[in-house]
Amino acid sequence: MSIIGWILLGLISGFVSSKIVNKSGQGIVLDIVLGIVGAIVGGFLFAQFGAQGVTGFNLYSMFVAVIGAIIVLVIYHAVAGRRSI
Repeated sequence: MSIIGWILLGLISGFVSSKIVNKSGQGIVLDIVLGIVGAIVGGFLFAQFGAQGVTGFNLYSMFVAVIGAIIVLVIYHAVAGRRSI
């Protein structure tokens, strides 16, 4: 997948996952970064369970990236919530 494909996948999946977790977007740059990190985390986790990771710019890869980004956001909020206490 090309760099532009990764950026588009990251933008869309980061935006969707931040809407699911936060009910608001993180901003364009953070959504892209969140989506790309989510795709890496989701691909790794799916591979550990015997499924395929990100396979290209398709609906399955978007699902993997959104699941990974949700996991990243939940962990981030758990760590950030502990620091404020």
